[in-house]
Amino acid sequence: MIDSLKSEVSTMDTIRVFPFNPNFITDFKGYTLGMSIDEIDRLHNFRNNNEFVNSAEEFQKITKVSDSLLSIISPYFKFPEWTQNKKNNFAFKKNSFLNKDVAEKVTWKDLNATTAEELQQISGIGVKLSARIIKFRDRLGGFLVDEQLYDVYGLEEDVVYRTLNQFKVITKPNIVKINVNTATAAELSKLIYLQKHVAEGIVNYRNLNGSINSLNELKKIEEFPFERIDRIGLYLSL
Repeated sequence: MIDSLKSEVSTMDTIRVFPFNPNFITDFKGYTLGMSIDEIDRLHNFRNNNEFVNSAEEFQKITKVSDSLLSIISPYFKFPEWTQNKKNNFAFKKNSFLNKDVAEKVTWKDLNATTAEELQQISGIGVKLSARIIKFRDRLGGFLVDEQLYDVYGLEEDVVYRTLNQFKVITKPNIVKINVNTATAAELSKLIYLQKHVAEGIVNYRNLNGSINSLNELKKIEEFPFERIDRIGLYLSL
């Protein structure tokens, strides 16, 4: 998988970078940003302890990225608002899931099996948002990765943080990947991340250029949401 990612990234031209939370950098995202394997692994190992970086300085301390790389990518870092308030940040670290002793006692609930009522126990999630999460999950056929919770419309990042403190993807659905070289526009548009006109654009591009040899080619499709390629790539094959 690592070799595959390296190969894809090496063929990429300049990619437009959108604001993102660096706590949830995937392998693919890390490579596109210019991070090394060791730097990505350091972040993932840190996050596996249920801890979060709350500033660019903390990100560099954990990952050990160079000053030059940090200066390029840190302007795109997007942290929840509460992390910018030192007083609240201190209280959060002291009393919440950033406390290691508490984290070790957490029993995760399955994000793919939870009910709307259970989600409503999270501060910031009411009847409307819980129903929206369940609907989004149903349209996906089940969450494949925790980060897809960020894609639910209207769900604030700090609410996602609190939710992922108690819920994680434990039971993953069996997904039949869509082959971008053989699928029709109708089949492609069934993927929640692809609008109908984007799906049609993929088919038109394929018809004009022959087979699609890399998912990175999809960035040439007008309005293709390339900032979510790490999610979309979970559902596509070549």
